[in-house]
Amino acid sequence: MDTYEAVTSRRAVRAFTERPVPRETLERVLSTAAWAPSGSNIQPWRPFVVTGAPLAEIKKRAGERLASGDPWDEPEYEMYPATLKAPYRERRSAFGEQRYGALGIPREDLEARQRAAAANWDCFGAPAALFCYIDRGMGPAQWADVGMYLQTVMLLLRAEGLHSCPQMAWAKFHRTVAEVLSPPDELVLFCGMSIGFEDVNAADARTGRAPLDETVAFVEG
Repeated sequence: MDTYEAVTSRRAVRAFTERPVPRETLERVLSTAAWAPSGSNIQPWRPFVVTGAPLAEIKKRAGERLASGDPWDEPEYEMYPATLKAPYRERRSAFGEQRYGALGIPREDLEARQRAAAANWDCFGAPAALFCYIDRGMGPAQWADVGMYLQTVMLLLRAEGLHSCPQMAWAKFHRTVAEVLSPPDELVLFCGMSIGFEDVNAADARTGRAPLDETVAFVEG
């Protein structure tokens, strides 16, 4: 698979099979992803790769919290601005319409939307997950470095025939994840990432992208 194919075939997959992901594959991906760029090569990412019984325990505890109506954890960072202006607001709304429309869930059926969203905390059935932390003392530039690292991981997973789904949703249950993983106190959970083989029989929707002239300015001599 060439680089262009890896980029265009990568998407947030929300249905995985139970087929295990080999440890050696994950090690190969993460060893190579370590070459992702970061300012002054400080490599601020701190991923935890979880499979088997520990991942099952995280899913179980998250499911119990959902079932009991336990509120989300106090946020440790702002996922979106309080007021999302155009065109970002419209893009986010369009994503929701496409995502839930593919599942046959109308806008007014909030209960069904919540059930669909709850699949986040089962990792959409994936047998492997990556929980990416960053030190609390890092700034916006280092958070951007973590984004480049995660994108590198996802493209390498595609090269291995795997799919993924990056999930900031896990930051809402960061206490539950920490109960199992016991990360150092100085780390903040940025996101989780479900990893596995796609269930090709599940309903899926590929969200589009804005046209080039809407996002890119060419300044030529």
